[in-house]
Amino acid sequence: MRCVLIASTAAELLFYWADAAFLRRLRPPHAGQVGWDGAARVRGGGAWRGRAWALTRERVPQGPALEDSLNTLFAPLIISCAALLEKLADTYTCFATECGRHLHVLHMFGDCLYIAVNGDGTESEDDLRRTLFVLRRLVEAHCGLVTLDSQLIRKELRPANSEQREHVWNLLRGLLETYSHLREEDQSFAVEAVERLIHPQLCEQCIEFLERQVVQYINTSPERGGDEVGHAFLLVHTKLLAFYSSRNASSIRPADLLILILLVQDLYPSQSAEEELGPQPTAEKVLPQGPKRSESIPVSGPGSHGAAEKDSDDQDTDDLSMPEVYYTPEPSPGRHSTGSESWSEGAEMLSTGEVDAADVQMAEDLLQTLGPLVPEASNPRRIFLDASLREGYCPLLPHTIHCLPLWPGISLVLLTKGPTTQVAITLYQLLDGFLVLERKLEEGPEAGAPRSYPFLAELRQRMDKFVKKLSGQDIQLQNTWVDFKNKIFSRSEPGSSLELLQAVANMKRQLCSVYRQLFLASTSHSLSQGLRDRAQKLMREKLLDWRDFLLVKSRRNITMPTYLEDFPGLVHFIYVDRTAGQMMAPSLSVTEKSSSELGKGPLATFIKRKVWSLIALARRYLQKGYTTLVLRDGDYCCSYFLWFENELGYKLEVMEVPVLSDDSAPIGMLAGDYYRKLLRYYSKNHQAEVVKCYELLTVHLGIIPSELVVQQACDLARRLWEPSRIPLL
Repeated sequence: MRCVLIASTAAELLFYWADAAFLRRLRPPHAGQVGWDGAARVRGGGAWRGRAWALTRERVPQGPALEDSLNTLFAPLIISCAALLEKLADTYTCFATECGRHLHVLHMFGDCLYIAVNGDGTESEDDLRRTLFVLRRLVEAHCGLVTLDSQLIRKELRPANSEQREHVWNLLRGLLETYSHLREEDQSFAVEAVERLIHPQLCEQCIEFLERQVVQYINTSPERGGDEVGHAFLLVHTKLLAFYSSRNASSIRPADLLILILLVQDLYPSQSAEEELGPQPTAEKVLPQGPKRSESIPVSGPGSHGAAEKDSDDQDTDDLSMPEVYYTPEPSPGRHSTGSESWSEGAEMLSTGEVDAADVQMAEDLLQTLGPLVPEASNPRRIFLDASLREGYCPLLPHTIHCLPLWPGISLVLLTKGPTTQVAITLYQLLDGFLVLERKLEEGPEAGAPRSYPFLAELRQRMDKFVKKLSGQDIQLQNTWVDFKNKIFSRSEPGSSLELLQAVANMKRQLCSVYRQLFLASTSHSLSQGLRDRAQKLMREKLLDWRDFLLVKSRRNITMPTYLEDFPGLVHFIYVDRTAGQMMAPSLSVTEKSSSELGKGPLATFIKRKVWSLIALARRYLQKGYTTLVLRDGDYCCSYFLWFENELGYKLEVMEVPVLSDDSAPIGMLAGDYYRKLLRYYSKNHQAEVVKCYELLTVHLGIIPSELVVQQACDLARRLWEPSRIPLL
């Protein structure tokens, strides 16, 4: 039973998500007081599926009635939290109700209170706090710098129009659902790092193709309408196959790349392996010739697992269609092949062959099923990402994401910037100047007279220039700026600190309003449909012969038998390069229809739970300042190591890491990017060299001595060091 909501300090509901069990505990509006105990049970229940609410018939309150019920339930909590902040400048961050049945976690972001509730014991305090911080990051990614102003963010999250409000809320609900699913099922989201699909040859070919045939073509086309593709990348499920950035593009942080992968998974959720790799004869007859099945390869016996690592990239297979059979595509095409030959052959076959009416009807049915693959309402989508530019660091720079599905599970993603990017940079620099001024004014008389601040003259010059460029288009901003100058630059006695703080707040609001008008209220720029169709078509041709291989490879990216001979007793590991934000780990399959080295069902599920609990435990110890952990857990020995190296791979001396409070931002990349701050902290004493940070989590059989576990961890880290350096261009 779970619920997540955002509320203003005035107890206004700005967003909510709740599962069916939580909603069933809410009394209908006519049943009196809303509360946990004695809530009316509803026959039939309800369920959340995808992004659609499937609620019970008229018994669970919906729409405004449901919002009223939630307001009634949470208003005392919100009001008491706001009162504590006002009186004590502090408030509670976590509490449990009587008997510990319902766990509540709260966090203030600006003037918005984020609340997460769990009533079934499936989530810990850290899980709920992580959900709140990720939700905050998703709000920032969709609202940009508007989050700096409490009034404007309320308008964005709760539009006056009920249809618009439901659209915004469903968007965030879908992302929350997708994130929760990926956090529980995908290792890359469990440790919050990007997983690369390991195939250097294909990666290199795709990067070259993205550069020449996609990015350069679009950026030189007159149809692009002022938009410029800065980044293009290929995803196979949640794994990154290739990433290309144009020369003038800003760098993308790994945390933002993980957000983009989350968005793609929300638009096009991964299907089961059987659905993706199932036979599609109608598609091959009517569409250009698709990938063919190769001959089946019998499953190797247990004694043949000592294959060389180099061969594993080309031979990774999975019994995804039959329990005893592995499948691979036709032999991998040559280095210069783009699949155009098979494309032309298919076209010729169609022009000369005979297609009966039944096949045509089946093909039409297939195309109808593929129709919803491109949800036009949310693709392309405006997204705000941090950027490092020549002008300096600029958070929440507006981009447009175009997700082009090639096949189920494989997508091409284009990230573009519009012609107004420079305006966004200027607005951030001005807002940053006013934020600095606000902090100075809050310090009181100790900071000196406002007119003596050294940065104020530059801020005035920049603001005058910006208002002049608007040429009277925003009269309200112009009037607010004149009023601000009269108060702070007056030759007579300047206004009181309270008046000046109010003037600064008004300026911030007007700048955020301009930002909102330019990047949220207006229709976002997007590439023409023709350019998107061409990029999609060419990329399909390029990967046509690789489709089945990539889908199987994504399920079994790295396999444990490769490591068993050199590391006896090793059950599982996760290796993370925190500097690059990338991870490597053997695949964990827990489905009944597809097996891995761990077999099917209970054993794989048990090991998965063991790995997930180790991740949570390692984070708790790292929060307390421990970078090494080795413990016995039943029949297994679990270990965790965090260390620093220089660019040449030499290990640097151990250093105490900061101890964090229980209510601090959760450790990870999505919830505040802990590792980037940790690297900055450690680099203070190593300014002459590049510092890199790594993590390794291992699960061994319990009979392995602790000394051997540590030694194997060192050897494994050295072995994994090279493959992790596949270039991310």
